Amino acid sequence: MTRKATTSPPSKEAAAAPADATKPGFARNASGKFPAVLPSTLTASDGALVPISPAQQQFLLQLAEALNTTLDLDTLMHRVAQLVRAVLDYRIFAILLVNERSQELRMRFQIGHTAEAERLRIPIGKGVVGEAAEKRQPVLVRDVSEIDNYIVANPNVRSELAVPLITRNRVIGVIDIQSEQVDYFQEEHLRLLELTASRVATAIENARLYTRVARQANTLAVLNEISREITSILDLDQLLIRIGELLHRVIDYRMYSILLLNEKKQVLEHRLSVRYGVVEHFGADVSINEGLVGAAAREGHPVLASDVQKDPRYRMLNPETRSELAVPLVYKGKTVGVLDLEHTRRHYFNEEHVRTLHTLASQIAVSIENARLYQRVAQEEQRMERDLAMAREVQLRLLPAKVPELKNADFAARFLPARSIGGDLYDFLDYGDGKMAVVLGDVSGKAAPAALYAALVSGIMRSQAANQPSPAAMLAYINEALRERRLDSQYVTMLYALWDDNQRTLQIANAGAVQPLFVRGQEPPLTLQAAGFPLGLFPDVTYEEFSVSTQPGDSLVFFSDGIVDAENPKEDMFGNDRLEAVLNKNRRRNAGQIADAVLTAVTAFQSGRERFDDETIVAIKVR
Repeated sequence: MTRKATTSPPSKEAAAAPADATKPGFARNASGKFPAVLPSTLTASDGALVPISPAQQQFLLQLAEALNTTLDLDTLMHRVAQLVRAVLDYRIFAILLVNERSQELRMRFQIGHTAEAERLRIPIGKGVVGEAAEKRQPVLVRDVSEIDNYIVANPNVRSELAVPLITRNRVIGVIDIQSEQVDYFQEEHLRLLELTASRVATAIENARLYTRVARQANTLAVLNEISREITSILDLDQLLIRIGELLHRVIDYRMYSILLLNEKKQVLEHRLSVRYGVVEHFGADVSINEGLVGAAAREGHPVLASDVQKDPRYRMLNPETRSELAVPLVYKGKTVGVLDLEHTRRHYFNEEHVRTLHTLASQIAVSIENARLYQRVAQEEQRMERDLAMAREVQLRLLPAKVPELKNADFAARFLPARSIGGDLYDFLDYGDGKMAVVLGDVSGKAAPAALYAALVSGIMRSQAANQPSPAAMLAYINEALRERRLDSQYVTMLYALWDDNQRTLQIANAGAVQPLFVRGQEPPLTLQAAGFPLGLFPDVTYEEFSVSTQPGDSLVFFSDGIVDAENPKEDMFGNDRLEAVLNKNRRRNAGQIADAVLTAVTAFQSGRERFDDETIVAIKVR
C-alpha cells in the first residue's frame, strides 16, 4: 500500500509574510544581519508555538553568524552542512539549485551521495525534491518505498526530508536530507530545517549575486585586456589562436572556431578551430545558407542553441556537441565572419555569454580586418620587392656591361642607387674611329618612376647615337623627344661628352648636370664651366659645347649631385671641397682607383646614414 508524503503547510504568519522573510522574532536588523537575541519558540504548522531547546537556539545563532560572515558559496554550503549536522545527525545531505533555463534541480553541494547521483538532473515536480520545489512546501517522507514519485539515487535510503529554498517569492533550490532508517525525520526536524532554509536561501542568493558581480568585473577586466592585446597582433593565425586563448578565460568552451566570409562565393571559410585545446587549421567550409553559423552571418546577430538536437538549423560537424553559440563578426556594418563556440553540455551557454561575445565581437572583427589588411600589404610588398629586384636586374642590364678600352684613355664608372633601383644613368657610345661618347644623366625623382624614365631616355639616346650627333645636337634631340612624351614634373639633367682618342680632346655639352672636374699635374682641380637647361622641360632649346685638350696624366671626373650632396649624421654635406681633396690625393692613380676612392670617401663621410640620392661617378684618365 502506498502512503503519500507528509507535508507541513505554512503558518498564517508565514503565508502573510514575504517568501524570504524569517519567522516572527527572526527579522534582520537595520544592518541586514540576524540579531544575537533569538526567540524561545517556533511556530508549528497548526499555528501553535513550540519551544526551542537551548541547543536549537545555539544552532540558529551559529547559523546566523555563519551566514553573515561569508559570501563564498562553497564555504557557505559547507558551514550550513556542518551546523545542520550538529542538531540533526544525517548521513546523506544535499543542496540542489534550480537551473532556470532547463527548470531542473542540479546538485550544488552534497555529502554521502555517489558520483552518479551527483550528476542527476531532476525536473521540477519529479521526485521528493522536485515536489518540494513545485509545491513550495517542505516534504517529509517517512518511508520512501510507499510513494510513487520517488527517484532512487541510493537504494539504502528509507526516509527523506526536502525543504525548498525560497527568496523574494522565488524557489532557487532545495535542501534535502536522507536517512537509511524508516521514520527517521520528525516534525521538529522539518520545522528547524524550514527555518534554516529561509535564511540559507537569502544567503545563497547574496553569495550568487556577489559571485556574479565578481565574475562580471573579472570578465570586463579580461575583455579590456583582450581588446588591448589583440589590436597589437598583425599575424592572422597568431591573432585567431590568441583570441581563443584569451576567450577561454571568460567562457569555458570545449570547441572554438573562426570562419571568415567569402562574399564572392557566399561561403564561410573555415580559418581555425580549437578542439579541447588542440589547434586545427583544417575544417569544413559552410554555406551562408546553412547551419547556426550561417544563420548568424545572414541575420547579423548572435544565435544561441541551448540544445542543438532540437534546433532544425543545426548542422552536425562535431557529434559530441550539445549546445552552441555563434556570434557574427561585423566590421563597418558588414559581416566579415563568425565566431562559434560549442560545448558538450546542453544549456551550457547563457545570455551572459551572449552579451560577452557580442561586446567583444566588434573588436575581434576590427583586429581580423587589420591583420588581413596587413597580410595583403605584406604580400603586396613582397610582390613589389620581386618586381623591384627584376627592375634592378633590367636596369643593370641597360648600363654598359664593361667600360671601353682605348689606347690613350682609361675609363671607369661606378653606380650606387639610393634604393633598390635608381634614376641615375651612364653610358658609353662608340662613334668609331677612336671616338667615344661619354654620358652621365640624373632623372628627377627616385626609385621605380625615375628608373623607368631613365630607361626611356636611354632608349631615345641609343636610337639617335647611330647618327653620331655632336654633344649639343644630341641633347637638343633628346629634349624634343621628351617634350613629345611629356610627363608632369619629370625631367633629366645630362652631361654628354665626345672623347677623341686620337687627338686626346673632349667635346662637352651640359643640360643642367653637375659641372665636371678637370685635374692636371699639381694644379687644383678645375671646374669645367659648361651649363644648359635640363631635358624635357622647355621647347626649342639649344645647347653650347666646348672642347678640352688634354695631355697624359690628366683626369676628368663626371659625377651626379648625390656625391656632393651626401650628408653625415650631423647633416653636413660632403661638398665640392672634400671631393677636390680626394681627387688631389689620388691624382696619380688610374680611373678605377679614382672612382673607388671617391665612393669610399663619401661612404665614410655618411657614417652609416642612409643614402638619400643615387651616387654615380664616371672617370677618365688620359694615358
